[in-house]
Amino acid sequence: GDAVALTGGVTLDHTFAALADPVRRSAVELLAQHPRRSGELASELGTTPSAMSKHLRVLREAGLVEEVHPPFDARVRIYSLRSATMAELRAWLDTAERGWAAQLASFAEHIEQTG
Repeated sequence: GDAVALTGGVTLDHTFAALADPVRRSAVELLAQHPRRSGELASELGTTPSAMSKHLRVLREAGLVEEVHPPFDARVRIYSLRSATMAELRAWLDTAERGWAAQLASFAEHIEQTG
């Protein structure tokens, strides 16, 4: 099928590729609780700050996280989930699930009629 575009021109394939890595999935799970600094994520996930920076760049490019600078210090970067992308992922999963449920129902009906 065609690549499904999400907010900001990112494709669903790009987003799922970013989520294929377990460290990045764990970072998303932590950011779902509340925004965090890169260093906090690195220590909570047991990875180096430079590795965490790379993971966050991938997540940012995939449209999953955004970086904000608090007004008190422009050097500080705080990462949070992009709710728009998360909502689009949820909508895609809901649509896929409905299609799957419909296929199962028609399959069950076919079995009952032929069985």
